[in-house]
Amino acid sequence: MKYTIHSSAIIDDGAQIGNDTKIWHFTHVCGGAKIGETCSLGQNVFIGNDVIIGNNVKIQNNVSVYDAVYIEDDVFCGPSMVFTNVFNPRSHVTRKNEYRKTLVKKGATIGANATIVCGTTVGEYAFIGAGTVVNKDVKAYAMMVGVPSRQIGWMCQCGIKLHINNNTAICESCNCKYDIKDNFCIPIK
Repeated sequence: MKYTIHSSAIIDDGAQIGNDTKIWHFTHVCGGAKIGETCSLGQNVFIGNDVIIGNNVKIQNNVSVYDAVYIEDDVFCGPSMVFTNVFNPRSHVTRKNEYRKTLVKKGATIGANATIVCGTTVGEYAFIGAGTVVNKDVKAYAMMVGVPSRQIGWMCQCGIKLHINNNTAICESCNCKYDIKDNFCIPIK
């Protein structure tokens, strides 16, 4: 094994886990899951069968990543945030054939206790504030808060809120530059 598993964790046969990944207390990884390298799965995390997690993903305590959720590289999932996979669940109606795909793109952050309603895409480097309920797609670099979510600004790749001047933003921390055009944030190379 080239990854670390706490003795209380359960890893089902067939799960693919990348090098240098750490899996902590009382976590369960199902057999069909694919987890990249240098990830951290905190205490009491559940990873379903039809789940793909990229490299360097941090999933904090008490997060369940259900089937049909796909997470790209460098994503942060805050404590007790929630993914769903059925839009209209009923205990007495089986809807496993109706799972809606959720995609969290590279570098996104999802704050503590946020909820990502299934069928949505969270764009690259988007920032979802704590307690936010996302029920529609989120643009790359968008800063989202509230119930339901609403955009209140743009975020740099380094996680600092951007201040816009004449449709251009320069990060105060890392000096990355962005154009704001047609309500999209576009990095300037």
